[in-house]
Amino acid sequence: MSGAEIFDTRAVRQHRARAAGTVATLAPVLDDLAARLLDRLDDTKTTFKTALDFGGRGSVAPSLAARGMAVVSADLSGAMAARAGGMALAVDGEALPFGDKTFDLIVAHLSLHWINDLPGTLIQLRRALRPNGLFLASMPTLGTLQDLRTALLEAEHDLTGAVNPRVSPFPDLRDCAGLLQRAGFALPVADVEEIEFLYASPLALLHELRQAGETNAVQARSRKIPPRAMFPTALEQLPRRQGRYMATLRMAIMTGWAS
Repeated sequence: MSGAEIFDTRAVRQHRARAAGTVATLAPVLDDLAARLLDRLDDTKTTFKTALDFGGRGSVAPSLAARGMAVVSADLSGAMAARAGGMALAVDGEALPFGDKTFDLIVAHLSLHWINDLPGTLIQLRRALRPNGLFLASMPTLGTLQDLRTALLEAEHDLTGAVNPRVSPFPDLRDCAGLLQRAGFALPVADVEEIEFLYASPLALLHELRQAGETNAVQARSRKIPPRAMFPTALEQLPRRQGRYMATLRMAIMTGWAS
């Protein structure tokens, strides 16, 4: 485990457990994002028989099973793992229970960005792959929700004179391939897709983040009730297009192989 605990793992688990009952409402969005990642499977002629769906929230395991794979679905939350499809398993993201050379394919879809010791987890995932096994991952990168982050910081500072982290920090795209290389993956590649979401109401963005289990879990977050005017003030600063409020996801798609 890393020395710097950036994220509150207990809160992350609670958020994902709560979201297990609501995430189905976001299935069209999550399925579309997962399809962008799983498209990479069409670029290889390798046959995968056993797969690990790490945190896919129901958007990965069914697709892998449809391709004929035996799938284990792992998540920090047992409830989320149970609704994901496949054989459900609740795990500690930084002390994984898998033996060496267990899977032909591992897919981590939008599930790595709340892990404190990400290099350590990637090493464990690489070890869990059989030789010539494939690792596929997606991850929000720097620039994701940047307008929301800036608006919240400015609104809180104007109202209270203080600032608190309200949006998770994300890695730079340049760091993603380096993380794979550091973990021992062969042929590491990372590219990015930028996806814009439009909302009739800015509150809908916050509701969707909660429904997906993406509520703020930064360890240094404020536990105080924010000023009543803070969120309305901040949300009105979000950019608009065609009368709708915009939010951006810069999703890194990462691939690496076990040698």
